[in-house]
Amino acid sequence: MYKRVLLKLSGEALAASDFPFSIDTLNEVARQVKEIADQGIKVGIVIGGGNICRGRIFEKLGFERVNADYSGMLATVINSNMLEASLINLGVKAKVLSVIEAQNVERYDIEKANKYLDEGYVLIFGGGYGLPYYSTDTGSAQRAADIGADVILMAKTGTDGVYDKDPNKYEDAKRFDELSFDDILRLNLQVIDSQAAELCAKYKIGAFVFNMADKDNIIKAAKNEAVGTVIKF
Repeated sequence: MYKRVLLKLSGEALAASDFPFSIDTLNEVARQVKEIADQGIKVGIVIGGGNICRGRIFEKLGFERVNADYSGMLATVINSNMLEASLINLGVKAKVLSVIEAQNVERYDIEKANKYLDEGYVLIFGGGYGLPYYSTDTGSAQRAADIGADVILMAKTGTDGVYDKDPNKYEDAKRFDELSFDDILRLNLQVIDSQAAELCAKYKIGAFVFNMADKDNIIKAAKNEAVGTVIKF
């Protein structure tokens, strides 16, 4: 079982069919995070913002990339606040820390983050990496390094691991049980961006790619059960 984990969630995973948020999904994620935290695992979380805004929309509106990226960062703070509320409703000590300014949200600081984790808080990191041109994958890798996480739990929707090609298009797609970050870069596997992969390799942080839609898979991944693809440094 891991001691410290960074859970990476996509924003799209939180969406309902006709609304940016599914209350059922938020509550289910919160329930599993609570069970992990109750077992003594320190948990940090990074959430994307794709359920609220996507870069392609801003491109069509004529936004510059920098403005589009900052809008996406704000979306991650909104998602972080939603998950924080779900966790608090279950009695979990949870707190959002953001690398960008947001009303009534504490500013991110490494020492503060580790202090809160030691005090038993589940932390949700808003704002991604905090700079344009960086993905939430890179933000996740940096926050994982900041808190000394053993692994990034990469919760996916629609796939149960890393494949050599798209399993939704090719019946003969092969799933990997285990890979290295060098393999990810060498084979150009589209599971984590190159900057994030390089950060993970540098700071010796593993990754675990799994399908969050399957029952209790966040819990199982945190216990290092064989429910996806392990990526080693």
